[in-house]
Amino acid sequence: MVREISAGGVVVRRREEVWWMAGIQPAGVPAGIGGKPATAKAKQVLALPKGLVDPGEKPLETALREVYEETGVTAELVAKLGDIKYVYTRAWGDGERVFKIVSFYLMRYRSGRIDQIAPEMRIEVARAYWVRLADAAVRLAYKGEKQMAQRAMEYLETHPEL
Repeated sequence: MVREISAGGVVVRRREEVWWMAGIQPAGVPAGIGGKPATAKAKQVLALPKGLVDPGEKPLETALREVYEETGVTAELVAKLGDIKYVYTRAWGDGERVFKIVSFYLMRYRSGRIDQIAPEMRIEVARAYWVRLADAAVRLAYKGEKQMAQRAMEYLETHPEL
């Protein structure tokens, strides 16, 4: 079984007394459920920015890079939220089973404009946008990412100085 190591971030910003999170709609992921065609009323897939750790790169460096590449915003580390682990089967190429570990970090927005990403990134990201953090656990598509958003909320509730 192949192993992959990735890293990503839950990027938050506070506006008008509400915490918001940067989310992405992955490109090429149909908005329809279970392989059904997407419709105007179909729920859009919401995910967290993340990507593979490059050789010589530390997971935090990857997370910061991926956040910028996939959302257009720069952020700074607040805390590590945790790791999620899962197995998936590649839907492309060799169809190999992959054991994946993704490290997630809580990050605070610093600068940039959401969804202003390089044109070549549109192959990976259809769009990036701000979502209320309180809604993220319901709106995110993947179980592990829902858990990371929940951990981010809990961290922010216990650290009001942020």
